[in-house]
Amino acid sequence: MTIRSVGIIGAGFAGLSTAKVLRAFGFEVTVFEKEPDVGGVWAASRRYPGLTTQNPRTTYALSDFPMPAHYPEWPSGQQVQAYLHAYAEHFGLIPHLRMSTTVESAVQDEEAGVWTVKARRATAGLPAEVHRFDYLVVCNGIFSEPAVPQYPGADAFEAAGGRVCHTSQFTDANQARGKHVLVVGYGKSSCDVANAIAADSASTTVLARQLIWKIPKKFMNVLNFKFLLLTRMGEALFKYIEPKGFEKFLHGAGLPVRNSMLGSVESVVTRQLKLREIGLHPGTPLETIARSTVSLVTDGFYEKVAAGQLGVRKGVSIRALQPRQAVLSNGETVPADLVVCGTGWQQQVPFFDASVLQRVTDARGNFRLYRSILPVAMPRLAFNGYNSSFFSQLNCEIGALWLANLLRGGLQLPPQEAMNALIDRRLAWMEERTDGKHSKGTNIIPFSVHNIDELLQDMELPLGVLTRLKQWLGPVDPADYAVVTRQLLARHAAVPDMAATPQATSGAAAS
Repeated sequence: MTIRSVGIIGAGFAGLSTAKVLRAFGFEVTVFEKEPDVGGVWAASRRYPGLTTQNPRTTYALSDFPMPAHYPEWPSGQQVQAYLHAYAEHFGLIPHLRMSTTVESAVQDEEAGVWTVKARRATAGLPAEVHRFDYLVVCNGIFSEPAVPQYPGADAFEAAGGRVCHTSQFTDANQARGKHVLVVGYGKSSCDVANAIAADSASTTVLARQLIWKIPKKFMNVLNFKFLLLTRMGEALFKYIEPKGFEKFLHGAGLPVRNSMLGSVESVVTRQLKLREIGLHPGTPLETIARSTVSLVTDGFYEKVAAGQLGVRKGVSIRALQPRQAVLSNGETVPADLVVCGTGWQQQVPFFDASVLQRVTDARGNFRLYRSILPVAMPRLAFNGYNSSFFSQLNCEIGALWLANLLRGGLQLPPQEAMNALIDRRLAWMEERTDGKHSKGTNIIPFSVHNIDELLQDMELPLGVLTRLKQWLGPVDPADYAVVTRQLLARHAAVPDMAATPQATSGAAAS
């Protein structure tokens, strides 16, 4: 049986770009999204106060659909969602979207290979829908379920009028007005929320179990950080699995040069943000941002800390909650009416049963995906957007093209043993590099461009030398990659049948 129909779960950057690409290559697509609007983490139901992009506007777009020129340098969450809706309209995806529809189960007939997807619309009383697809692509992202700690005493705290929620569940700043607020965590979402509510709350205190480096939007208040860190040179400062070319020099004979460059940036950041003066220096080298602990400075955050309008407590967490107060890990009791947790996410695929999960993850829950896309032991299934990176939208789009090329029979996969060996090596490297904080095997920060290069190399469509040189000297422009779609479509234009045979879909299926 050929591959013609593809089910896609999720309508964020990954789901929409996958749908757009696969449609261009002749596949029938249906996209399921549990929210009423597209956007994934940018959907209205998940937008916390103060949410903006970390990337500047010109670097955070899909290759053939730039963000509107009137958007600010760092677009708001609402603007990103509007951009993605416009993308869906522009490329004719709206009729293929099943919005407000939750996928309850996805089961594969192993003999036929067909996936049966049971989905239910949010409208009360309607029966579940049943769809069948030749192929399934999971695009629900690595931020699928909020991770909120289970604090002792939370029931009594909430019974007395308190609230505990995740940053993604805190969508109205007015809920903090006049209240004592504890914000748990020191990542971007925590600092954004704390900064947004500090002026109107009775008190706002950030509980930072561990300080991390924050990168200013503009170094020395002049140079946009994209010219330093969103380039191939910026990425090359951190050691990849196997450095090649100039990177091999930077981490070999040129290591003193590389260390000096990072040291200079570290000094600038320390002075500019006055980290020592306000007691918020992380106490670690700047290169620890390669452990997936980097985030952008929230405008006004450090100024509020310096002015005493916003508190940051280092090395503490909540031990227990009591009515209208919290007991901290150091034994101190502080007033609390609202606890907002920027404590990360659980990466879940609740629509799969245990047998499928065992075939796509290891014993520790790490996703075993070749090129961060393909589960070796599960035919007719792919994941896209399972990568945390600086250029997540480009990783999704190039991943979709890689998948389209595979489904059209244009990609020869290595043997299963070779793919598993590469996955083992990558997971071990991630574990060591991030001290275990590798998002269940999906973290590729700060090696976004390396991941894209690998996918392009597989497709034998590497960027030209001049384009690569430009990316060494300046920030990566998503438009540089628009040519890949044109080249790949031209390559397959002469093939009369727009569908793939099973042998082209997975190394597992062919073995």
